[in-house]
Amino acid sequence: MFVVQQVPIAIVFCVITMLGWGSWANTQKLAGKEKWPFELFYWDYAIGVLLFSLLFAATLGSAGSAGMSTAQNLGTAELRFMTPALISGAIFNLSNLLLVVAIDAAGMAVAFPVGVGLALVIGTVESYIEAPKGNPVLLFAGVALIVLAMVMSALAHSRLPQGAGRSRLRGVVFSAIAGCIMGFFYPQLMRAVSPSFGSEPIHAGMLTPYLALVFFGIGVLGSNFLWNTIFMRVGKVTYRQYFRGSARLHAIGVLGGFLWMIALSFNVLASGVAGPAISYALGQGATLVAAIWGLFIWREFRAAPAGTTKYLALMLAGYTSGLVMIGSAAQ
Repeated sequence: MFVVQQVPIAIVFCVITMLGWGSWANTQKLAGKEKWPFELFYWDYAIGVLLFSLLFAATLGSAGSAGMSTAQNLGTAELRFMTPALISGAIFNLSNLLLVVAIDAAGMAVAFPVGVGLALVIGTVESYIEAPKGNPVLLFAGVALIVLAMVMSALAHSRLPQGAGRSRLRGVVFSAIAGCIMGFFYPQLMRAVSPSFGSEPIHAGMLTPYLALVFFGIGVLGSNFLWNTIFMRVGKVTYRQYFRGSARLHAIGVLGGFLWMIALSFNVLASGVAGPAISYALGQGATLVAAIWGLFIWREFRAAPAGTTKYLALMLAGYTSGLVMIGSAAQ
């Protein structure tokens, strides 16, 4: 299987994660412009996540001479390590559905900084406690700057007029709940992955990143039958509507799942060198990418009053400097 062995490559992989995690929600925005309910979009998204995990395992996970291939690992994997990956997928799926609701209500420029920013803080702290790697001063100074950026985002959002087509309270509340839950999926996933996945033998019964990601994808799609069915009932959306959707709408959703899963896959591979805390924190710099999309492409703050720009500038500055510090912590 393919493994990352150098820190600079790991950092590049984390940047790719940041771009992917920060951009996938554009597919939801595109589907929403065609009046496609987010619940139906999310079925294709979940299918895309699982499909990419299988593709990744069959290609890079089965190529090269380092460590075990995906097929070999499946023969040695134990249920006690498969379970955390499945649970991780279910945790992520619930949190991401809530984030999708928040994006629908408040836009990318708010939902990501508040929700994903909060997930970054929780996930980074928990990952560092379980696997302390990197400079803790730089790491947590970077996290503190990102918290500041979250506050600036919330303040900017509070200045939007009620007539701007958003529900302030609903968007921020769903973002915060999503972030609290999302912060726990990554450490849970890493409990399934052997810390020596680049060598052979790996820790007995544990998974390579590739197999762990397959079980994660199964957890996402499997839990969707529970979580998303609940959302569909609340939103009065039916499965019949899903099957009436156009091929283009279904393709947009699958593309969203592919983009998100490419990002997670690269991030998990990078964690073997950079450490889970740093790779996750850098990847969650997606908040900055999503905020830029929301501000400059979707123009989600065009109705904001004068004086809002200073909060948005502080938000972008906080995220940028925070990510630089987190990246430096890996050196």
